[in-house]
Amino acid sequence: MSAAEMTGTIESSAEILADRVGRLVPMLADRAAEFDAADGFVADNYALLKEAGLIEAGVPQELGGMGAGVRDLAEMLRLLAHGCSSTALAFSMHTHQVAIPAWRWRHQNVAAVEPLLRRVAKDRIILLSSGGSDWIGGSGEAVKVEGGYRISGRKVFSSGSPAGDLLVTGAILRDGADDKVIHFAVPMKAPEVTVLDNWRALGMRGTGSNDIVIDGLFVPDAQVAFQRKAGEWHPVFQIIATIAFPLIYAAYLGVAEHARDIAIGIATQKPPSEDLLHCAGRMETALRAARLAHGWMIDTVERNAPSAESVNDVMTGRALLAEHAIRTVELAMELAGGAGFQRKHGLERLFRDIQGARFHPLQAGPQARYAGAMALGLPVSQIF
Repeated sequence: MSAAEMTGTIESSAEILADRVGRLVPMLADRAAEFDAADGFVADNYALLKEAGLIEAGVPQELGGMGAGVRDLAEMLRLLAHGCSSTALAFSMHTHQVAIPAWRWRHQNVAAVEPLLRRVAKDRIILLSSGGSDWIGGSGEAVKVEGGYRISGRKVFSSGSPAGDLLVTGAILRDGADDKVIHFAVPMKAPEVTVLDNWRALGMRGTGSNDIVIDGLFVPDAQVAFQRKAGEWHPVFQIIATIAFPLIYAAYLGVAEHARDIAIGIATQKPPSEDLLHCAGRMETALRAARLAHGWMIDTVERNAPSAESVNDVMTGRALLAEHAIRTVELAMELAGGAGFQRKHGLERLFRDIQGARFHPLQAGPQARYAGAMALGLPVSQIF
């Protein structure tokens, strides 16, 4: 609890989050290299997030949470990345899975999401996203049976999987040319659910982004949240894309900022030269571009009008942020010189971690085609 909370002074959610995260960052930083070296999931850090009350940060106050909006949640994730990239990225998956139903409850009066949000606030459960494996095309198989569906599939890149309580996912209901995707939540403790230990990656090694195997899980009809056409944008996915990616990419912005800070610390110990100034200036310019792109993404969310247009705006921002965040870290390595190549400074780890910004939807090809189709007034419903 912060000093202001103890004295009864009213603080905004942003101030409370900044205070709590600020006290966590040094602890996260102390163990980041250890998790990276061992390919170990950041389980201890999740315990800290729970103790700090960050699990329920995005739940509306009326439902027992802190009521933080997307801007404040993005700031939380950005700051967490200054301590541990993997913790920030993995936690962004839970954070956006809370922020989306919170937005729907607040702006669309969707009462069906209320029990989930109350449970996050009360029990501090961790929500998982099956991410890119369950994008617009869907994955896995749903077979209709009496009273519900029998689900099988393999969900890859499920960040935070060792800590998860519910996996928010979907499966394809085959029907020839008219395939559907049904969406539902999977209890991670169900006997039909197995988390593999197979996350071995270039960077973001502590995210626990293992594959999750679902083998014959029964999902009752009543637990299907919604159904959509496979391989085509649906209004709910326009909400998901608009809200999720400014949160996910807040973590990558934090990685770039952290790399910049380390590089500046090293560079200030060197004699100034024209080359040093030039490199530092290019790094600062790239980071400013990444920050501007992220600000654009947040502004898009705050229009509160998810649509094909908001998806285009967010994904354009995502592309620009990824490009300039990666460039920032490259230049940080160059500015640090040989010191950046040594593990003890942490830059080489951040160089590996930032590469993950390339791989979330919409990746470079689909994003460019989507933006081009929007500019030319052509359909985008099947570009993903």
